[in-house]
Amino acid sequence: MRAAVYYNNRDVRIEERPVPTVLAGEALVRIEASGICGSDVMEWYRIKKAPLVLGHEIAGTIVETGAGVERFKAGDRVTVAHHVPCNSCRYCLAGNHSVCDTLRSTNFDPGGFCEFVRVPAINLDRGTFILPDSVSFGEGTFAEPLGCVVRAFRMARFTPGMNVLVIGSGMSGLLHIKLAKALGAGKIISTDINDFRLKAARGAGADLALRADADVPGAVRGALGTLADLVIICAASDPAITQGLGSVDRGGTVIFFAPKEPGGTYPLPLFDLWRDNITIINSYASPPYDTEVALGLIAAKRVDVSDMITHRLGLAEAPDGFRLAAEARESIKVIIEPQR
Repeated sequence: MRAAVYYNNRDVRIEERPVPTVLAGEALVRIEASGICGSDVMEWYRIKKAPLVLGHEIAGTIVETGAGVERFKAGDRVTVAHHVPCNSCRYCLAGNHSVCDTLRSTNFDPGGFCEFVRVPAINLDRGTFILPDSVSFGEGTFAEPLGCVVRAFRMARFTPGMNVLVIGSGMSGLLHIKLAKALGAGKIISTDINDFRLKAARGAGADLALRADADVPGAVRGALGTLADLVIICAASDPAITQGLGSVDRGGTVIFFAPKEPGGTYPLPLFDLWRDNITIINSYASPPYDTEVALGLIAAKRVDVSDMITHRLGLAEAPDGFRLAAEARESIKVIIEPQR
């Protein structure tokens, strides 16, 4: 089978790989759509393991199941999580599935940017979800990234009526805007340095889209009469972090959603955060519960993700897809369709 093999953001090669062999309890999925995630083009994160086949936002059709598989059959349309928890360790039992050792070590074989993947038994058991008839394969690729956003809102204890500021209006930022809108946020404000993405933010439901090089805290206060109850930082630069921390109201919450590379430091005004009782949370991954909630939101059209797909490319065009995603100029979600 063909696979798009990642060497670096500017070197993605189409190579031949063997179709994985399915063992007992496993399944083989024909990939129909696979989204390029922002993490796929974080070179500092990916290049250490290169060459490898990336792609974890997948949707496809089961074509074969191993012995003992009863819940799924050939022909089922599915989306599959690459990382799944054990559900029995001390972290999982406390509801902290994202830090489970099993979640951090599981994956499928080889990755979504190829024609077929083998879904290990544990992923099939707790990370495979039937796509409702109303959900296309392209929309199905959003189950995992929207699930990450659902978890972040759950960790932040979001409640309707909160005024929300989203720093960075890329794909993740737009999902935050759409979910905030669906859950009954008060006012939603977004920022970016890219006019294309600011337009997308307004289309996603932002009441106000601000240039990130403006006085963001001042503009937030001017629009709301106060600062934001919930600030979601979807950009990892120091100016973005400083803007976000300067825009949260007393007693408010800040979500650090975009990571810096290991060893990076954060400009935290600790005295101000202490004095104003600001809650800071981090959120990583999409445990099964959050993925299932996300899929339900997509199926019900509560969160419409179809308008976020700006490019659909065949597998041979994967190098162009990685370039588009890395440049982050006039693209939101780039989908690779290996069967084209």
